[in-house]
Amino acid sequence: MKIPINTPVIGREEINEVRSILVEKSLTTAANVGGKRVQEFEELLASYTGSRYAIAVNSGTAALQAALYALDIKQGDEVLIPSFTFVATANAVVSVGARPVFVDVLSSNYTMDPEDLRKKITKKSRAVIPVHLYGNFAHMNEISEMTNKHNLDVIEDAAQSLGTTYKNKQSGTFSRLGCFSMYAAKVVTAGEGGAIVTNEKVLYEKLRKIRNHGMLHGYDTQILGLNLRLPEMSAAIAKIQMKKLPKLLKKREKNSTILTELLSDLNIILPTERAGVKVNWYLYTISTKNRDKLASKLNAKGIGATAYYSTPAHKTPFYNSKTNLPVTDWAASTVLSLPVHPLVTDENLHYISKIMHQITRK
Repeated sequence: MKIPINTPVIGREEINEVRSILVEKSLTTAANVGGKRVQEFEELLASYTGSRYAIAVNSGTAALQAALYALDIKQGDEVLIPSFTFVATANAVVSVGARPVFVDVLSSNYTMDPEDLRKKITKKSRAVIPVHLYGNFAHMNEISEMTNKHNLDVIEDAAQSLGTTYKNKQSGTFSRLGCFSMYAAKVVTAGEGGAIVTNEKVLYEKLRKIRNHGMLHGYDTQILGLNLRLPEMSAAIAKIQMKKLPKLLKKREKNSTILTELLSDLNIILPTERAGVKVNWYLYTISTKNRDKLASKLNAKGIGATAYYSTPAHKTPFYNSKTNLPVTDWAASTVLSLPVHPLVTDENLHYISKIMHQITRK
């Protein structure tokens, strides 16, 4: 039995939509407004998130980069980010000339620790990028209170949290800009893709230029921009995926509930939802001191258990930071994600539980 950690849920609708684009030969456009499917996807995403505007780009990294450009983050600025996340968050900061300042996370849900954030704000601080890791919701109330006090901008890295809500409000909408990813493994995929949501018209118009070499009409570059456009085929897939999202999230929630029940008697830390939060269950992440041994044995049995961010961003060779982040170090050595994506069956879940019990009892 093979159970991958994540598998795109692609059906006939996505295939037919891509086929129609190939027939039309409408692969992309340099128009400021984007192609037909790009616009349709943006409308669906804006409506789903309750945002006034959505801007599609070609990756989650591009979304972060465009958001930083839109807020004029530049050389000499400091941007506070968690280290316990995919390195794209840090790389986007460096790409605009700013310096990432690494912040520790909370052991309860692996998101930014507001208290450690407070300690690391300086006169050079310009922005904060909290990450809603694994689909968990960062403590945005505390973070926003602190950033408002110090007049700092906030960009939410919601790459993993489309469908996660706090008090029925979508993650990524608790700040001026929220960035999403449609990478192949995400809850909604475009193969590769990303998007930014905002309620500010000025930022929306600026972002549409940034994704298109700063152009509004043809070769009239007005601000610094890059080719961050989302191709029509990717947008077509994402458009269909958005329509399926509620059903996909419901299956993830069901699988996570079942797995929690099956594993509740083991001596491991299981993921939970805090009050007011509805998690999208992008990744079902446990914590155990015997992580590497457990992962190896699960993999040998065909279960795609994966340790995401076992090397935090600040410890990668490029950053090589000596910042002391004790909870980040603990999480990096203990977390393990188990498959709960929509193609995981009840039989798969019971098999995962059976193998987990066999391993942990030895």
